[in-house]
Amino acid sequence: MESVLFSVRLSLQVACLSTLLIVVTGIPIAYLLARKAFRGREVLDMIFTLPLVLPPTVTGYYLIIIFGRNGLLGGFIYQWTGWTIMFTWYAAVLASYVVALPLLIKTARAAIESVDKNLINASYTLGHSEINTALKVILPLAKRGVIAGAVLAFARSMGEFGATLMLAGNLPGKTETMPIAIYSLSNSGEWNKAHGLVMLMTLISGLFLYIANRYSKRTF
Repeated sequence: MESVLFSVRLSLQVACLSTLLIVVTGIPIAYLLARKAFRGREVLDMIFTLPLVLPPTVTGYYLIIIFGRNGLLGGFIYQWTGWTIMFTWYAAVLASYVVALPLLIKTARAAIESVDKNLINASYTLGHSEINTALKVILPLAKRGVIAGAVLAFARSMGEFGATLMLAGNLPGKTETMPIAIYSLSNSGEWNKAHGLVMLMTLISGLFLYIANRYSKRTF
């Protein structure tokens, strides 16, 4: 039971931190894609969206190439600090962040693009800067879409499995999130514990999907 509770706590911890990072970085990216016309915009959008369509193991492979002990960035960090993100719970946060980020970007971009341009132009006419217009007009009007995207990102972070397994591994008491615990329990034949975690994951995912749908319907 202690290991099951650890998995629940770790999944909540990972989802909360990754969602915070997603909100902080995803909203500016969504605003950039929605409001700025520049060469390569749709290519950039494609890059951010790739984790939605790639198999999670492929995303995890890319993360290892970049952040692994001998990776492009990970090798440099390990050389200078002796620390690697591999097989730590921080790796689970990174995997969840990369996989769930596109959900907020796509949803927030659509919400920002739906804001009435006449209201935006009126704000500029009154002398407000782009930053003030974004903070006082665009984002408040798009907030339901942004919230819906954040909720979806949280739910996706809770359910992340493939990329997390590749990057963080399956270390009981250290990196074993709920999806990984379900995988381990089913493999070891501990079906009662697996059933309990499956039901809990289903309830959590269903709840957050319901909340996201409520917000998205009120947005458009």
